[in-house]
Amino acid sequence: MLVGQNNNNNALHSTSLPQVDAHSRHNFICKRAPGRTIQHHHLNELTARALSAASINNTKKPQSLCRSDGKRPNGLTLVPWQSGKPLIWDVTVVCLLAESYVALAAREPSATAEMAASNKTAKYAGLTTDYHFQPIAVESLGPANESAVHFLTTLGKKIAQQTGDERETAFLFQRLSVLVQRFKCVLLHDSFVHDDCPD
Repeated sequence: MLVGQNNNNNALHSTSLPQVDAHSRHNFICKRAPGRTIQHHHLNELTARALSAASINNTKKPQSLCRSDGKRPNGLTLVPWQSGKPLIWDVTVVCLLAESYVALAAREPSATAEMAASNKTAKYAGLTTDYHFQPIAVESLGPANESAVHFLTTLGKKIAQQTGDERETAFLFQRLSVLVQRFKCVLLHDSFVHDDCPD
């Protein structure tokens, strides 16, 4: 198959594929891209399963718990997590290829994840009186926000207490890393398929 790049570097043309962004970034950035929705679901599932592995009962998308805008956190523990408060969490994956993030990402590693985590925390501020909120923001190229790293480290140790395997923390981070890498491949693949997402 022949693929060529035009002179102004804005688009690629193929004999059998649609015109796409020159850097194949659209599906990484578009919030309505199917791959990003599935990635979010799997990251949330990873968190819930890790809590269950630590014998911490939890539920995803709790029906009775909403922000002022009607949106719900990704999950809730059914037992106290810290300071007598149950844990609520919300996950997100930030794409560093978006033009609005490039300058910030270039200045400091994980800066974009920290910004996304701060935005999540502000959105759930109304629930923090009764719940301990944990944002889990992962950059598409690897780093997570600092509080998420601490949370996952603590969670890995709790899993280790159940299994007796001290490597559980490393395994948890490995699963997270593989998940992010896997869906980067999915999103790149989907960049070469017609979709109806607006730019």
